[in-house]
Amino acid sequence: MSVVLVDAGGTNIGSVRYALQRLGVDAALTSDAATIGAADKVILPGVGAAGPGMARLHELGLVELLRSLRQPVLGVCLGMQLLCAHSEEGDTECLGLIPASVRRFTEAPGLRIPHMGWNSVVAQREHPLLTGLRDDGQAYFVHSYAVPPGDWTLASSNYGGSFSAVIARDNYYGMQFHPERSAAIGAKLLKNFLAL
Repeated sequence: MSVVLVDAGGTNIGSVRYALQRLGVDAALTSDAATIGAADKVILPGVGAAGPGMARLHELGLVELLRSLRQPVLGVCLGMQLLCAHSEEGDTECLGLIPASVRRFTEAPGLRIPHMGWNSVVAQREHPLLTGLRDDGQAYFVHSYAVPPGDWTLASSNYGGSFSAVIARDNYYGMQFHPERSAAIGAKLLKNFLAL
């Protein structure tokens, strides 16, 4: 099985790659369209802001390729948000693969932004990506923007209101948290993605 990490400049790429190595998968880091297109699984990691993230994908000529892939594609953190239609962050048009608009958390007393730290991940429906996810599962989040719940939501979390923690539509999947920093739950969900 060939797995590629899209080299779109995300700062968590090394840790995602190491998490995959712990699962016995040596994922190639690439921005080469032919290599990405030929892979069995594609992972789009990312840390940072939506505008620069999309600008980088345009600069690399990967936008139309990512929109046309038929193999399983996983967006992680910002990578998940870039799968959506639009982000309030910088009023950014994203890849449009999931019909959601990414929104900034609403300021509220006692609610620090960014949302940073461990939080529960609760399955909203059964899906192979969530196999083995326990009701008390906790994952590690770092983000100021979130995907609201919708038809695309496989699992949710709550921070001043419910938001999507895991999403899916067709062959596109996303995890808002950092699976590479989320101990057993992160490893399990990455393994489930590799098994899709």
